[in-house]
Amino acid sequence: MVNEIMSRPMIECDNLVKIYKTKDIEVLALQGLDIRIDQGELMAIIGNSGSGKSTFLNMIGGLDRPSAGRLIVDGKDLFKLNEQELVEYKRRTVGFVWQNNARNLLPYLTAWQNVQMPMLFENGTQKKQRALELLDIVGLSHRKNSRLDQLSGGEQQRIAIAIALANNPRVLLADEPTGSVDAKTGAYILDMFRDINRNTGLTIVIVTHDRLLSKKVNRVVSIRDGKISSERLMKQSYRDRLTDISAFTEESEIQDEYAILDRAGRLQIPREMLEKMQIRDNKVRIELVDGRIIIENPEIEHIQKG
Repeated sequence: MVNEIMSRPMIECDNLVKIYKTKDIEVLALQGLDIRIDQGELMAIIGNSGSGKSTFLNMIGGLDRPSAGRLIVDGKDLFKLNEQELVEYKRRTVGFVWQNNARNLLPYLTAWQNVQMPMLFENGTQKKQRALELLDIVGLSHRKNSRLDQLSGGEQQRIAIAIALANNPRVLLADEPTGSVDAKTGAYILDMFRDINRNTGLTIVIVTHDRLLSKKVNRVVSIRDGKISSERLMKQSYRDRLTDISAFTEESEIQDEYAILDRAGRLQIPREMLEKMQIRDNKVRIELVDGRIIIENPEIEHIQKG
């Protein structure tokens, strides 16, 4: 049964494009991104600033409209939703945790009241009890009557996670959730995400620069220049040994890395590899040898022959 659930796509992107236009310039933030995220996955998205990872998260969250392509989340085609349907989608399908706690919490309310806010328009009389249960999940039921200025940064972020879970979303999106806390608190928040994922089967997508966090999820997708460039999958030998992973453990020990081919058979070669190969223009020599694709610098070959 678990395998069947995991095999169902929760998020499907085909050739997703996002163009931001101003009066004088157009910026291509996503350039034909293809990805499938299965139901119940806990995965991380990494990439340099401007790579398109936060744009992708905003697309899934319904905060920004795609320019072209196909985007399906929990069976809903985000290109076809009208404004009213989009509001309902954001209320029912996705929960969002921001790095900036000012976007998560209202400072004049208590933690308990903040968690109840997303449930104000829901029917039923169990809102207060549900809020207490969520505070208990994030380990802060004892701080239910504390306001924002009485909570540490880590506690505020944990309250934000409780708020994001208030309406039982199908997908939890987290944008740099450990970016404003110390390493110990960041590790605690990651463990919380893992517990939520394991206990509820909730699909969780995290955008992060935190290398330790990215090491402790089963799948890491790297976005470069608006497209998926590579994926890292956790080795089976580490699946049940997360406590052995430290900030000093090499990614190559924990995860296998794979280059990603797009639908046209193209792949991105990391810039640092091209620099080491001394590639100076856009031409390389490709050869198939014993089942391996060999990529060479044609200039070096010409010098060797000369």
